[in-house]
Amino acid sequence: MNHADLVFTGGPVFTADAARTRATALAVTGDRITAVGHQEIRELIGPGTEVVDLKGRLLVPGFQDSHIHAVYGGTELAECDLTETVGADVYLDRIRAFADAHPDREWITGSGWSLESFEGGLPTRQLLDSVVADRPVYLVNRDHHGAWANTRALELAGLTRDTPDPADGRIEREPDGTPSGVLQEGATALVARLVPPTTAADRLAGLLRAQQLLHSLGITGWQDALLGVFNGQPDPSDAYLAAARAGTLTARVTGALWWDRERGAEQIPELVARRKELTYGRFRAGSVKIMQDGIAENFTAAMTTPYLDGCGCATANSGLSFVDPLTLREHVTALDALDFQVHFHALGDRAVREALDAVEAALAANGQRGNRHHLAHLQVVHPEDIGRFARLGAIANIQPLWAAHEPQMDELTIPFLGPERAAWQYPFGDLLRTGATLAAGSDWPVSSPDPLAGLHVAVNRAEPGATDGRVFLPEQRLDLGTALAAYTAGSAHVNGTDQAGSLRPGLLADLVVLDRDVFARPADEIAEARVERTYVGGQLVHLA
Repeated sequence: MNHADLVFTGGPVFTADAARTRATALAVTGDRITAVGHQEIRELIGPGTEVVDLKGRLLVPGFQDSHIHAVYGGTELAECDLTETVGADVYLDRIRAFADAHPDREWITGSGWSLESFEGGLPTRQLLDSVVADRPVYLVNRDHHGAWANTRALELAGLTRDTPDPADGRIEREPDGTPSGVLQEGATALVARLVPPTTAADRLAGLLRAQQLLHSLGITGWQDALLGVFNGQPDPSDAYLAAARAGTLTARVTGALWWDRERGAEQIPELVARRKELTYGRFRAGSVKIMQDGIAENFTAAMTTPYLDGCGCATANSGLSFVDPLTLREHVTALDALDFQVHFHALGDRAVREALDAVEAALAANGQRGNRHHLAHLQVVHPEDIGRFARLGAIANIQPLWAAHEPQMDELTIPFLGPERAAWQYPFGDLLRTGATLAAGSDWPVSSPDPLAGLHVAVNRAEPGATDGRVFLPEQRLDLGTALAAYTAGSAHVNGTDQAGSLRPGLLADLVVLDRDVFARPADEIAEARVERTYVGGQLVHLA
């Protein structure tokens, strides 16, 4: 008898297979799962077998993130970090302390401030000037669709009351037209282009820092949603290729090549060349990212009807479609014919419809090629478009952590959508009931990369630790098994990692041991669970 290298016994095993079978033991030989079952697995234990007694803890497939920016997130961990708080005074204290601790830095850069911390979501240049006036400061907000700059940064960029807004963004202004310090969407590039770029060494260090964090959260693979130059930020592709070649990339990574919205079909041959260049070991770049709109909080998400103003009256603004909808169909059809997956950023209901129309055009022209096109974010989906996901084979790439009552939702989104449209937000349950395939991701560093926090919100439609009893659109809740399958088998499917994502003999041994069986505990305790062990291909990459 051939003995296994690694055997897990004594606890529940969530397989994430089609039948949602449960087991109590699993065996691994080399990088593959060789048996899933019960007591009979013990026969595979030999003198050299490592045995892990689960003691009632839950074994699940490795989590995969279907939409993340790992290199950016890891790099930002070394900059001025404004996450994990919403206090404006705390932000200023952190910025001052970071500047004092780094007197030689030409620019003070960082990220993570929250819109809800400032009236109307708009901090001012004068606030930044009060803590750092002698050097330029440029701080990206939590959602990475806007930035906060001090007066020195705006001056260096040459921004004045006469500077026009770019076509894909907006400069927030004081009453006389002077830039106020906040730049939205494409306007961020006006200052970002001056920020000293990260080096290749910085990016590689950021990737490895991110990988360590993500493994500690049970994440064994992901899709990086932006490989390319965006708003002045350097292309992170070199970090992935360097790590893959050096053997230090332990995760399985799919890269989404950035579609330059200032260009057209002439960039497709370049994407074909980059796909070939950026495929090595555990890294492949077979996806193309098209950002079709912005976000609801700054009124750039593309909607089918106008946003409301603070008084509840319709405005003249329905958001931005960054790629002409008819041209989008042509581009997606061409990419599909070349067997690229298309990864859409589609947040407003008009952007969702435009993306689905493009998938439908590709399907009509090329037939079903199995390229697994997916729409990420899906904040507002028109009810008429819900059923189209299943019909077109378009995958719903959800970021569950956002589907909860919190100040940004309650103060900066719902009042400007209106009650009917606000009820169309994050329709996970409706998508599931109409047969859509669900994948799940985080959009880190926009929000926490912790899959357990995302699972908590997907199931409860309330933030971890919420005590007010409010549930955000409760009919859109997912059961735990479905949500967990989205974070494992669903995301592995989107990421093209067909040999992972579920626990069946012959598949890759990407595994996570949680510190409890979350199925046996109340749903409002899901986020309290922790990852104790993470394995990629049978190799331990994290031990708590």
